[in-house]
Amino acid sequence: MITIRPGSHTHRLLQLLSTVGEIPTAALPLLGNERVLAVLIHKLESVQDIRFDKNGPVYRVKLIQVSGKKGERTIRLYRKGLPVLDGLNTGLQGLYLDEFRDHCFSNDLFHIQRNHRVAETVALCMAAGVETRPYVLPTLQKTVITRIVPDSPCFYIARDLKRVGSDSSNKTDFTRMTGALFFPGGCYTVYNTRDAVMKWSGLGEVKALENLLELTRMNAGLDEVSAALLLGQSMDAALKTILESDMSRRSQLRFDRIYTRIFYIPLNQNGARLLRMLLSPDWNERLLGALFESSQRSYNHGRMEYDAIVDGRMVLSHLDGDIARLIRFREALCDQAGPADILCYPWQTEFLKTYLGEGAGIRELNMSTVEAALGI
Repeated sequence: MITIRPGSHTHRLLQLLSTVGEIPTAALPLLGNERVLAVLIHKLESVQDIRFDKNGPVYRVKLIQVSGKKGERTIRLYRKGLPVLDGLNTGLQGLYLDEFRDHCFSNDLFHIQRNHRVAETVALCMAAGVETRPYVLPTLQKTVITRIVPDSPCFYIARDLKRVGSDSSNKTDFTRMTGALFFPGGCYTVYNTRDAVMKWSGLGEVKALENLLELTRMNAGLDEVSAALLLGQSMDAALKTILESDMSRRSQLRFDRIYTRIFYIPLNQNGARLLRMLLSPDWNERLLGALFESSQRSYNHGRMEYDAIVDGRMVLSHLDGDIARLIRFREALCDQAGPADILCYPWQTEFLKTYLGEGAGIRELNMSTVEAALGI
């Protein structure tokens, strides 16, 4: 007998599948202990007695099916197990069937990978405590200016953003975004490169951003969306995605021209912790205020981007993972801007040494120290 309790591995797995339809096995570590989840998945591939509480109905079903080749395996709900969804949320089975074409999924690799990018994004948001369930979030609109978006962090999947309004037929057809992440006072456009360089469609992304700006004004009272989150399994893939956009014939369509701040978030528990920081109120000012004395701060003045001058050395904080600033920082170092250091987490060090070479010193800080400074 499996009892699905809130916060359990089975509950989180079911919640994710009801939201995105299918997930890659690579996303399992974002839901909890990978070994425990692998055993659970294997167990749920056979018929089990499942309940949500001791007095509720018992479902005797096979809940999960796993298919695909090694490296591209996908996890989906088993059709006869769909009634369990109503135990998770009343009427959810019907909503699920409407959303996922009566539980019909394409076996085309392009569509599977697209679904997997969305699934990993949602799993990371869940790990960071973000509300992601479409059937819980209020529906966005383009009719009147009103506050609809919740006060707490919430993620809207790209497909739901595209549906808002009658004129949304092709505004986001070519976007690579997986969704929009709202938080108090702001909104991030979210992309997921996975483990490869993301094909960049500058004009499509500009149109998607215009559409998102309209939605944020109408539903969240925001005037701008200037930052993006770039998720990935490797730092190199994320950075190459930005550098590849340099090849655009129109410079205004480059990734780091459309978004002046681009935060790289790894698809693991370190990434979930970093995301929590980026969602905390006024995180940037509070972090810099904790790191440096007021007299050391640059306050965005000077001939290059840096955060402070300490002992005669320019210091850039990379504790937010902003790779757009990192690119501009390296360009300044190549122009011999002067002695410099960069603050980072231990898991960023290897990449930064490779990317910056001898151009800057590396100073490490533990994530727990930064979390404490932000009250997380």
